[in-house]
Amino acid sequence: MATFRVRQKTDRAVLPQQLALEFESADNPGSRDETGLEDHHRVVPGAGHVREETRTVSPGGAGVTLNCRVGEEGRESHPYVLVLDKHHHPLQPCTPARARKLLKKGRAVVHRHTPFVIRLTDRTIAESEVDGVEVGVDPGSKHTGLAVFTMQAAERRARFAVQLDHRGAIVRKKLGQRAAYRRRRRSKNLRYRAPRFLNRRRPDGWLAPSLRHRVDTTVSWIDRLSRWAPVRAVHVERVAFDTHALSAGRPLEGAEYQQGTLAGYEVREYLLAKWGRCCAYCGASGVPLNIDHIHPRSRGGSDRVSNLCLACVPCNRTKSNQPVEDFLAKKPKLLARIKAQAKSSLQDAAAVQSVRWVLWRALDARLPTHVASGGRTNVNRTRNHLPKSHTLDALNVGKLDVVTEVVSTVLVAGCAGRGTHCRTRTDNHGFPRLRMPRQKRHFGYQTGDLVRAVVPGGKYAGCYTGRVVVRSTGRHQIPTPAGPANTSYKNLTLLQRADGYAYTSRAEGRL
Repeated sequence: MATFRVRQKTDRAVLPQQLALEFESADNPGSRDETGLEDHHRVVPGAGHVREETRTVSPGGAGVTLNCRVGEEGRESHPYVLVLDKHHHPLQPCTPARARKLLKKGRAVVHRHTPFVIRLTDRTIAESEVDGVEVGVDPGSKHTGLAVFTMQAAERRARFAVQLDHRGAIVRKKLGQRAAYRRRRRSKNLRYRAPRFLNRRRPDGWLAPSLRHRVDTTVSWIDRLSRWAPVRAVHVERVAFDTHALSAGRPLEGAEYQQGTLAGYEVREYLLAKWGRCCAYCGASGVPLNIDHIHPRSRGGSDRVSNLCLACVPCNRTKSNQPVEDFLAKKPKLLARIKAQAKSSLQDAAAVQSVRWVLWRALDARLPTHVASGGRTNVNRTRNHLPKSHTLDALNVGKLDVVTEVVSTVLVAGCAGRGTHCRTRTDNHGFPRLRMPRQKRHFGYQTGDLVRAVVPGGKYAGCYTGRVVVRSTGRHQIPTPAGPANTSYKNLTLLQRADGYAYTSRAEGRL
């Protein structure tokens, strides 16, 4: 069992987390600010000796130096390779080095390019030892984190991570445009078309298309991972924010999450996301942040979330109990921006709140699904000294003691769609600009296919890999570091058919 020794402030305003936030602020005379952070010492059990190292951890992953004792197992590794047997049944993921050996010896073939999956040619699942993996899900409004990990006695080792970028805002925009086109038909000198927006009965549990998209894409990726890896269970975070608790401006009676040591977590975590984890007045990041009342409480200000912002300790002390109009009298643009941002809606929080139970039911119908709170995720991530990200939150969802391994690279899957039914393109004024061909595939390629281009000469000579944009002339477009390049379809090699996603990768935070 891992042992954690954390020396923390006893002030009720400081949570045991990297992002120090205080309810006590300088706009109330006589209140005290906590500005220090204590050192966190962690012992991770390893197979051998233990090494000493100094690490920097803070709201953005930098700023506070911590002295940690990290075992040999606490390390960062490359993402594992997903493996299938010769009958396409999922096996235990293997290391990249072992995958290269299997491919070199001819014992495996490439089953899929992105995510990279190999298929063994000489082994079945009956001949293999499969321990299974589990998947953590951190649902969000714009991004959802997925982490594949192995579980051994409450110790987690990450094997693969995916950040799913939703396109709910684009779906909402397209539906608004379609509604505008249909309304226009009723006011023009065209054949009368009766309105039909009230003659369709919505079934129970109906979600708006932009919200349904978030559920469908998340469930679709769980199904994909289940086909490529032996997934045994799913851990999903319910929600980090409660819009009712945020809007009430007062403690809600009978709510368990407001009675324990994580009281006020929803407000604090929401403010961190709303203000970008930086000071609203000076923009400082990577420093301890206080919760500040825009209109001071001593002058009649309320505790509603629309009256709260983040402030670093110097700004909070300088502002004290001044009205924000006086404090920013010489910065009218900043004052206008803060007031506008403070009144922004709870749209993202409401989106996550609306789909949480639908997502849980959909996942539970497929695999054993364990539900956890956002407070537990935050404490787990902080205890393991991990920076804030969707995939690392997914890795820390649920009950665990220690994370002994994280992946160095995260696969980012952006929902790019599968094309459009519209046969024209319009200009900024709505007039048709050009007509689209009725067929999507030209010379064997379709827009969105993952290809490798070998350009023999010219300005864009070289070898490139990316998503192709096809043209009926055969001069397809491929992305290059110097910009999009047009090349003949004869120079392209198909790697993977379009599946509605655009794939990139990014480096993940260190353990």
